[in-house]
Amino acid sequence: MTAQEVRLCSLLLREHFGEVVEKVGVHLLRSGALNLRVLAHETSLSLDLVKKSLCVLLQHGMCAYGPGRRGPGGPTEYRTKCERILYMLRYPRYIYTAKSLYGDTGELVIEELLQRGQMTMSSVVRTVADRLTQNMEDGQSMDYSEVTNAFSSLVETHFVQRCPPVDSSGETTSSDSSSTTTQTSQPESNSDCYKIPQVHLTGRGKRRRSSEDGETDNRSAKKAKLEKSEVFGDEGICWQVNFERFHLHFRHQAIIGAVASKLDQTSSEIVRTMLRMSEVTTPANAAQTQALSANEIFRALPSSYNIGRPILDQYLTLLVDDPMEFVAKTGDSGGGMYVVNLHRALANLARATLESVVQERFGSRSARIFRLLLRKRHLEQKQVEDFAMIPAKEAKDMLYTLLSENLVQLQEIPKTPDHAPSRTFYLYTVNQLPTARLLLQNCYKAVGNLIERRLFETKENKRHLEKSQRIEAILASLQATGAEQAQLAEVEEMITAPERQQLEALRHHINKLDSSENQVDETIFLLESYINSATR
Repeated sequence: MTAQEVRLCSLLLREHFGEVVEKVGVHLLRSGALNLRVLAHETSLSLDLVKKSLCVLLQHGMCAYGPGRRGPGGPTEYRTKCERILYMLRYPRYIYTAKSLYGDTGELVIEELLQRGQMTMSSVVRTVADRLTQNMEDGQSMDYSEVTNAFSSLVETHFVQRCPPVDSSGETTSSDSSSTTTQTSQPESNSDCYKIPQVHLTGRGKRRRSSEDGETDNRSAKKAKLEKSEVFGDEGICWQVNFERFHLHFRHQAIIGAVASKLDQTSSEIVRTMLRMSEVTTPANAAQTQALSANEIFRALPSSYNIGRPILDQYLTLLVDDPMEFVAKTGDSGGGMYVVNLHRALANLARATLESVVQERFGSRSARIFRLLLRKRHLEQKQVEDFAMIPAKEAKDMLYTLLSENLVQLQEIPKTPDHAPSRTFYLYTVNQLPTARLLLQNCYKAVGNLIERRLFETKENKRHLEKSQRIEAILASLQATGAEQAQLAEVEEMITAPERQQLEALRHHINKLDSSENQVDETIFLLESYINSATR
């Protein structure tokens, strides 16, 4: 774990859970496994605050626990999961993917699970139905059965899975919640992860009504007590987001996009069909998808593409012969089966990412040298000048610049044991895996800088933001009570023109920073996937 990863985890924990949880989580990241009392002593926090912080981290799967150094009889030790904390960068992408695949209902299901960490199916259905009902007009309400169907679809496609069960000795109950927080690990049986219980849930979503003198709080308390007494049939069965399934989807989308840009749309649709046929049956760490025959691919292709069998054979041959090697042929030369080379595809995507970074930072000529070294492996300076067709002085400057940035390595091969410079070959080379690790750390640093800048912009304009929120709340209240247009306009004029202009500029800057975070995270995902596949 590097300093940039710890810094980014610290920023994410502070933004999502506050400074206390950040302090506990970061201390565990730096110190490793600690028991409860040692953690409270070293962080100078009360035992109660440390317990609540650990409950939050456990609830969201960002912390694990187990027997300590003294064995089963000793105190339980806790450790945080750095990679799970970094997944918070991808929360908007998870939610957007669920929305694009399953609509607004799927979006809210994933959003609730990400926000709460773990929930029962009945709680998710009721909460999502209430939220959808709140956004509906003309007194309509969302039926529980519609949300249940969307939840079941997410489970069937493995985007949502059950939390693994633990024994009675491994339960951690939060002091401010009635739910039991369990340790996140892989369940014993893969089929049990996606087994939907029989939930006895009928009715429709309820619309929240505003009232005065604390009536809303009393009604909410009564509703919570009634819900606790109700039995829905899924008590004790909690569900969580299956991040690995989302990552498989992101990886497949990256491969499909690369094929579309390299060849054409029809080729990408053929690769999409091959990936869709094996997305549930192929393990996450597999080097390639399961083998498929041309007949199976032809039958699975959507009829709207109007791809005949001879055309499909031509496209498959084109994909197999392409230098990118995204698709490979297995079996004999007569018939054969086709697979998607997942590891090879990730290596090519990471390579293209490295080349684009070099081109953006150092120009097209440096990128030409970088691509040349990737292809030829080892070259002397004179060979680089000749092959790249760049003058000697410029090539030397570019090579030394890339060398100083650790993007290019220099390997010495002596002719004699004395390592005399005149009798030594100096070969330039590019090691893709260490270079990808270096770029990944730079991406972590860039995202951390973006988050810090966003927090700084928000803090500097805190007064204007609070004033804008108060006025928006007043306007919403007046509109609910049917106020006149003149009264609404008078409230809107409480924000002056310069303040409004400053708020617009702030929103523009915040949107650009958020967009930049998402774009850098796409690069992080590609590099992490390549590094994991290369070191597996």
